[in-house]
Amino acid sequence: MAEKRDYYEVMGVPKNASDDEIKKAYRKLAKKYHPDLHPGDKVAEEKFKEVNEAYEVLSNPEKKARYDQFGHAGVDPNFGGGPGGSPFDADIDLGDIFNSFFGGGFGGTRRQNPNAARRGSDAETSVYISFQEAAKGCKQTVSYEKIDVCSSCGGSGAKKGTSAKTCPTCGGTGQIHVSQRTPFGVMQTTRTCDHCGGTGRVIDSPCPTCSGTGHVRQKKTLEISIPAGIADQQVLNISGQGNAGTHGGPAGDLHVFVSVRSHPIFERRGFDVWCEMPITFSQAALGAEVVVPTIDGKVSYQVHEGTQPGDIFKLRGKGIQKLGSRGRGDQYVRVTIEVPKNLTEKQKELLRNFDDSANDKNYQNRKSFFDKLKNLFD
Repeated sequence: MAEKRDYYEVMGVPKNASDDEIKKAYRKLAKKYHPDLHPGDKVAEEKFKEVNEAYEVLSNPEKKARYDQFGHAGVDPNFGGGPGGSPFDADIDLGDIFNSFFGGGFGGTRRQNPNAARRGSDAETSVYISFQEAAKGCKQTVSYEKIDVCSSCGGSGAKKGTSAKTCPTCGGTGQIHVSQRTPFGVMQTTRTCDHCGGTGRVIDSPCPTCSGTGHVRQKKTLEISIPAGIADQQVLNISGQGNAGTHGGPAGDLHVFVSVRSHPIFERRGFDVWCEMPITFSQAALGAEVVVPTIDGKVSYQVHEGTQPGDIFKLRGKGIQKLGSRGRGDQYVRVTIEVPKNLTEKQKELLRNFDDSANDKNYQNRKSFFDKLKNLFD
């Protein structure tokens, strides 16, 4: 098996890290090495694969426990477990431990069938989309690694042309009964069969492709539909596209972490869109019809006479579409008034004449301010 870095080292977290700490580390590293941000960079691509592989294990409690105990061998489907199958596929049933001491005489729990169909674990990947794609919805192609049924053996683990056989030691039950003479008499204990690892079957000729595990790790490319209105860091669930199940069980799901790039003009707040738009002093003072950008294109809006800096007007229904609904948010436009620069002498003279002709009626806020100031010091 190829030498691999410790998964905790890959994620940059300690072994006692919480689930939230592991997830936070994954999102940070996935963004750092995502292929969309490093086109053609093979090193970043390998780092991205390494991070995804580590997170797939550390985010799954069962896999994490096996990894903590056995290392990479406990979670790699290509690590052969010999003719009897991988020793890590067998369940550990507390009832077996109870029965090994008391012989099942006290109503211990029934051992779970090791060959029962089981759902596969979930896989994860991430995708980057633009602000506009998030607002309108889009299709994206994602690539990720998943555990799939071996095509050479069809998941049986046996070499083509052969098949698994019933374990001769346990007769296919996966358990053996052992009688022991004790000071209290002969006691019978039940334990997992060592020959088949509790599966009840043995493979004399393992499949060379999957080393008898019945599963292989492979790269998968999938086109997905991202719904209009999805927000940054939301997770899109794709049913049945995760890791393959065992013994005919269904596949898990694919979780796609969606990251939305920022927009140079628009800002999203819930399902509303905000932006700032500069207008001239004359437009603000006299009122004017202005062109406003929206996610649907440009629209006309009549700015009222006497508009002040910071005034906000609303364009109803011009925001983001609400997920699972036909409704949309609104767009809010905050007005900023640009003070002109590089004036000519004639322009300056015109402004001085205008300022001389203005009075308190034209500047009510200014008058109110100085009235309060006067009262304060008087």
